Amino acid sequence: MKRVTIYDVANEAGVSLATVSRVINGSNVVKGGTKQKVEEAIEKLGYKPNAIAQGLALQKTTTIALVIPEASFTYTGQIINGLLDVAKIYKYNIMLHTTTEGINEINDIIENIIKSRVDGVVIYNDKLMREELNTLTKYNVPIVIIGNKVSDAKISSVYVDIENAVYELVMKYLEGGKRDIAIIQDRKNGYSIDQMINGAKKAYATKGLEFNGYLEIPGQYRTSYDFMKDYLQDHKHDLIIANRDSQAIAVVNAAKENGIDIPKEMEIVCVIDTKYNSMMRPQISSFAIPSYDLGAVSMRVMTKMLQENTDDIDKEIELSYLFTPRQSTL
Repeated sequence: MKRVTIYDVANEAGVSLATVSRVINGSNVVKGGTKQKVEEAIEKLGYKPNAIAQGLALQKTTTIALVIPEASFTYTGQIINGLLDVAKIYKYNIMLHTTTEGINEINDIIENIIKSRVDGVVIYNDKLMREELNTLTKYNVPIVIIGNKVSDAKISSVYVDIENAVYELVMKYLEGGKRDIAIIQDRKNGYSIDQMINGAKKAYATKGLEFNGYLEIPGQYRTSYDFMKDYLQDHKHDLIIANRDSQAIAVVNAAKENGIDIPKEMEIVCVIDTKYNSMMRPQISSFAIPSYDLGAVSMRVMTKMLQENTDDIDKEIELSYLFTPRQSTL
């Protein structure tokens, strides 16, 4: 079947292309009778306006750019689902950009976003720095950050307070007499690790102690598992905290190979878990992070930022978390 175009609508209604465009874009310039003819032609022919072309007339594309790291697809799936569900309600299209270290550099993605003239940008990417954000805001592009607490005239954020989550966890262990607590480096999520370390430092300081349990993975090790397999030959902690369940699983496997019983001899917790945790034995104790809500709320904030009156928008929205104990802790 031949695709119906705006030219077909104009011919059917006996009006110019400009008139059809004005009717499609809600202009009040077109008189009632003419507007009715155009609307009847659209209905008769089953014409569906192209969202991008429609947006050009309005200086809007009805498109939002979403930037996420490719490495975190397993976790970000729910974030994307939440964002898409809200985008559908408000009739926005989502243009997905993924960052792959060494392949898709963030500066190239920023350039593509600017060229595509999107209405706004939602970002879940740990490596996006202030310089890149400033580049986007120079072009008057509203931005919503997922995960990082940051705000500005054109920037809002939706996040979970990971620092406080780790603070509460570490405090519980310190009060139980367990002081040998370690946090393992996550090379792909530096901001999250900084939050985790800050939470641990705060808890130790509350008890008049100093936190020195950050396990930085040396450069010669390609994976967390490779490092932990060697490290646990002559090290053991009361608790190891990982950012992702994949890292926590690596610690569990490395501990087993070194004869360390989980959780009797060493406990393990991860901040973020995915469907893979349910397949693991022992299952990893973790924080329940509302990933779907992070996406849904972020998109809703974006729709508000795209409206004219944005003074009353909450620029920093904190979502709650819940610690879920499983088989990797006592």
